[in-house]
Amino acid sequence: MTVARVIVDVPSRDTDRTFDYLIPDRLTGWVEIGSRVAVPFGPRKLQGIVTGFAADAEVEYAKLKPIEDLLDAIPPLSPELVELGVWISKRWLCPLTIALQAMLPAALKGRSEKYVFAASGAQWSEEETAQSGGLLLALKKGKPLKLTSLLQQYPEQGQLLKRWLRQGKLEERQRVEDQLSVKTVLTVFPSDSPTLWQASEELPARAHKQKEVLRYLAENNEPVTVIKLAEEVATTTSTIRALEDRGWISIQAITEDRDPYAGREFPASSPMTLTPAQASVLAPIQKALDDNIHETFLLHGVTGSGKTEVYLQAIQRCLEMGREAIVLVPEIALTPQMVERFKSRFGARVAVLHSRLSQGERYDEWRKIREGRAQVAVGARSAIFAPFASIGLIVIDEEHETSYKQEESPKYHARDVAVERARLHGAVVVLGSATPALETYEAAVHRRHDTDNVQMKYIELPERVANRPLPGVEIVDMREELRLGNRAMFSRSLADAIRDRLAKNEQIVLLLNRRGYATFVMCRSCGYTAACPHCEISLTHHKGSQNLRCHYCGYSESEPKTCPSCESPHIRFFGTGTQKVEESLAETFPGIRVIRMDVDTTTEKGSHEKWLTEFRERRADLLLGTQMVAKGLDFPFVTLVGVLAADSALRLPDFRASERTFQLLTQVAGRAGRHELPGEVIIQTYDPEHESITSVQGHDYKGFVERALTLRRQLGYPPYSRLLSVTFSHESVPMLLSTGERFATGMREKSAALGVRRDFDHGGGTALEVLGPVSSPIARLKDRYRFQCMVKYRGDVDASLVTAQVLEEMGDAVKRNGVQISVDVDPQMML
Repeated sequence: MTVARVIVDVPSRDTDRTFDYLIPDRLTGWVEIGSRVAVPFGPRKLQGIVTGFAADAEVEYAKLKPIEDLLDAIPPLSPELVELGVWISKRWLCPLTIALQAMLPAALKGRSEKYVFAASGAQWSEEETAQSGGLLLALKKGKPLKLTSLLQQYPEQGQLLKRWLRQGKLEERQRVEDQLSVKTVLTVFPSDSPTLWQASEELPARAHKQKEVLRYLAENNEPVTVIKLAEEVATTTSTIRALEDRGWISIQAITEDRDPYAGREFPASSPMTLTPAQASVLAPIQKALDDNIHETFLLHGVTGSGKTEVYLQAIQRCLEMGREAIVLVPEIALTPQMVERFKSRFGARVAVLHSRLSQGERYDEWRKIREGRAQVAVGARSAIFAPFASIGLIVIDEEHETSYKQEESPKYHARDVAVERARLHGAVVVLGSATPALETYEAAVHRRHDTDNVQMKYIELPERVANRPLPGVEIVDMREELRLGNRAMFSRSLADAIRDRLAKNEQIVLLLNRRGYATFVMCRSCGYTAACPHCEISLTHHKGSQNLRCHYCGYSESEPKTCPSCESPHIRFFGTGTQKVEESLAETFPGIRVIRMDVDTTTEKGSHEKWLTEFRERRADLLLGTQMVAKGLDFPFVTLVGVLAADSALRLPDFRASERTFQLLTQVAGRAGRHELPGEVIIQTYDPEHESITSVQGHDYKGFVERALTLRRQLGYPPYSRLLSVTFSHESVPMLLSTGERFATGMREKSAALGVRRDFDHGGGTALEVLGPVSSPIARLKDRYRFQCMVKYRGDVDASLVTAQVLEEMGDAVKRNGVQISVDVDPQMML
């Protein structure tokens, strides 16, 4: 018997290894690498994924239990994705089952049962009919049959059943917790027209509705849904069912894709004539595609330089070669406008994957990819796991975006996964951005590749299409505004510019990267500040719902009328959020039409599209929002961009704070003047001399980067080192301190045993330094205190392996004490 190696779905370090199971005869040939199976595990029955097969010499057959069930007729994961999952689990120190589960659509993760049925229009040869025994007869009855029952009833026909599924003659349906995860519609398949006319004559006169149904079908003679047929003839489904009983029609449940863009028309577009600069950057990408070699390119193009057209034409070449493409964009940039660019060029060959789709829609889009009905996947971070078999190109737009890094386990970065997956396929990777991450820029330009030894080629689009000028940028010192007596949230320059655009019937984008009404609530009598009782963070005031809310744990309480501490009526709301700006706009500019886009106004499905469509159709004058308005938007009448509190993120305890500020300001500035009308940008700040703000004024990315890299080099931060963050959480601070100290000591001892230097700040070569344990910047979340250690390393030392070894040695004590440990390799957030 064959033995499968299965990773069970228990996300624990104790079970993070494969277990051997016998493959019963009825499942022989069905179980493959990537198959989901149900297996006995102690007293329980668990789900697992097959990662390989055992050699005879490695197995003690007498001790093995058999696999109980096969959960999918066709494996949801390919051997390549399983291999990628193994790499992810090692790279980001997470259990393999968590890495593999991240690749599956949510619809496959529940308790499920699989059914198969004959596909509409499927044809079988006489030879196949003879081979099938009673199997084909059972399938042709039209009723979905349970896959596990078929395998038990017709064990000798397993290969035939599997072949028909792969050929599309049979369709697979999944029932999850009594709900169909594939949408089906009952469809009428009529006999030929002469038969239907004759049948209508044979019916008695009193069966006039049945006669009408038959005549309708004879005239139109094509499949029609039961619902539509009943509406057209003004009858009931029981009337239609009666005709099926007579054998004149057949009714089958037909799979219908839940298309998130149903009803939307995407007029076909043709490739544009490229500028010489666009042609020069496309050429090496196409050459790598033509040569079938794995290469990674950094496409550094200013906002409005035509990067998307380069992507589209590179994808076109990829498809012409019979290969597939993945396009990743940040979640907040996955606007209808972006989807339209790809749908209009490649039509139904595009599948869209992102979190704003329903679970069913995501599953149907995933099925389109797996079944070969889509060759291009456009989506956010998790779309990197699209189940393609022959990837030729992976594009990551706005590659600097932090949303490509997942903050929950597995804490992967989609950029690194893309490069590894492309290596497995021999594919090309294009990383595009107007403001590349410093690590990516350094790797491409100076050929440094501390992160995973990735080598890149640098290609550049330094100017906008048609030589349109970049917008002029004015920096307003809000300290000076205050000295001149202006206490409003809008400077005189910004207020005048808004009035000017309103008079000209042009549009405005306003950025404030802070939602809510007020950022904190304080009593002016005693100094009380409203704080979350579960987290060490102040509560944000939301005026619409009249409550105070914690944006970390979700705690909320009613808006106070008096101070909870001293009962003074002098309770005040300080700071500014998007709600407060919206209110102030209405007061300052009577009649202005404002659309506010932030997390609070875009919770409903379709809300992004609704607001952006309104703005595109010029039913609003001003688009106000958080960072979601900074990317992916292209509106011809936007001529003014205003930024409020540009320096709000500069003081965060994060060495990337100035880089993130520069990137956000540059991106939002790029929304202005993208077409014929010239653009203007006004940035309000209390720190007008900061280089991340002054560099935006001169559109000086390279100057900013060189200055930032000099400082990073002096401090030994990435890209001149790598980081690994270990966060400990517990209800007791002393317990955290002792656990953190034990970890830091273990890391120092193990690295010393390997001959790794600790004097990180002096000279080059291999070095490893452990910083901490110290209290995390947000010291308490959800009633648990948090301490962290930061491991800074460079050179040949495998810090991930050393960390894994130290944590394994600490394992039993940590588990007994209830300390939770989170490891983040190459962290993007330091909070």
